[in-house]
Amino acid sequence: MKYIEVDEELYRHIASKTEQIGESASDILRRILGLQVNSVVEDAPEEISHPSLEVESKPEKVVQKPAAKLAKPVSDFSTLIDAELLANQKGAVGRFLFILDTVYLASPKQFEQVLQIQGRDRLYFATSKDALLKASKSANPKEIGQSGFWVTTNNNTAKKRTILSEVLMQFGTDEAQISEIAAKI
Repeated sequence: MKYIEVDEELYRHIASKTEQIGESASDILRRILGLQVNSVVEDAPEEISHPSLEVESKPEKVVQKPAAKLAKPVSDFSTLIDAELLANQKGAVGRFLFILDTVYLASPKQFEQVLQIQGRDRLYFATSKDALLKASKSANPKEIGQSGFWVTTNNNTAKKRTILSEVLMQFGTDEAQISEIAAKI
């Protein structure tokens, strides 16, 4: 096995192309380049984790979030958010829901991974209003567009930004875009 150094931007790009948990950087690059992909996922030091995890410059094994589903999600949402429609939304809750709906519409099959985002004692996303109300009577659940996914909206704006940032990390969005999009709430 040979090792190469790549800058953080390239690493995140490669990581955003992950299709299954534990897929190695070699397998991702082989697939991108049209070469034969090894069918066995090796437990090698260059294993790529979900791009939301801290990136180390050394080729070390990175612990993965176990339930993340990464099948070619869209990661560049900044161009998909219609600024005029966003500006017409009512308050922080409206903008929060609008951006979440945009993320859903861009990657509906991968959107269920947001269900993994939870607070220490809080449930932020669910597939029903009742599930959020059962977790917290004051959740003020709202459906994200017509997605069938519900989100707690009784958090302050800073917390909404944090939740949205975690959602965007799940899709491999780079940190600069995350900050830019979260600031729009």
